[in-house]
Amino acid sequence: MRKQLSTLLIQGAFLGLMICALAFPTDIFGQASQQDHIVNPQAMQQQLEASSAARQRNIETLSTLLSSPGAERAMQEAHVTPGQVKTAIPTLSDEELSNLATRAADAQMKFAAGSLSTHDMLLIILVLVVVIVVVAIVH
Repeated sequence: MRKQLSTLLIQGAFLGLMICALAFPTDIFGQASQQDHIVNPQAMQQQLEASSAARQRNIETLSTLLSSPGAERAMQEAHVTPGQVKTAIPTLSDEELSNLATRAADAQMKFAAGSLSTHDMLLIILVLVVVIVVVAIVH
């Protein structure tokens, strides 16, 4: 009887260990391989490069508009130096840069097409300058 109980206990323990061993994946404590990542490292690198290039284009768009003679005149009237504005542009967030660059490019196209007067363009530039400086101060 005692021998049967001991054998039954050993069989039960063995069965329990087998169930536990089969219930967990074999590499539960192993390192995750590169294929297990949710985001492919190459795709992440490409996204970072694209984001960086878009940011640089937006900075260039704003810098080009704000380097025009009309923009410099508008900044002088607002008692803001071009250096202050050019220093403030890179401090803007990606979203702020994108928004302002889109508006600046749109204003330039409308001005070139003749649908904006010089006065309107100067007002737009002045608003851009004020927004850039204020946002930079807040950051």
